[in-house]
Amino acid sequence: MDKRQALGSWLSGPRAAAEDAGVDFGYRGQQLGLPEEGPGAIARPGRRIGALAVDWGLCMVIAYGLFARGDQQAMGNWALGIFFVVSLLTVGTVGCTPGKALFRLRVIAEGGGRLALGWVLVRSVLLCLVIPALIWDRDGRGLHDRLSRAVQIRI
Repeated sequence: MDKRQALGSWLSGPRAAAEDAGVDFGYRGQQLGLPEEGPGAIARPGRRIGALAVDWGLCMVIAYGLFARGDQQAMGNWALGIFFVVSLLTVGTVGCTPGKALFRLRVIAEGGGRLALGWVLVRSVLLCLVIPALIWDRDGRGLHDRLSRAVQIRI
């Protein structure tokens, strides 16, 4: 192995090195029995981040209008509380937040169907803590989804 090849394998990361060694990871969602593309496939990070931005912006507007005119710290705190309530109520009832609906995403249980209210509560708390949402598995699911046995899919 020459220096360029060694450097290239280091830059592309451990997954690429494992794939070069013959390991087959499959596609995102294959272990969960989901299709590779189209409706029912695991949602891509770009759509999920876009939906989160819409939901957070909506919560900031509500917090500004109702509670905290001028006080930025209070507005952020109220927005987080509103985000928690919106997430709990909308995912618990219709399976998606307004941002997820806009980006055509839905939160379901790993086995399919609606996510139980207890798991929605766990998911919402972990999402508000932020850090679990930043840790992803090989399927692209955040730790908050994995611990609450949820999957975000395209609809």
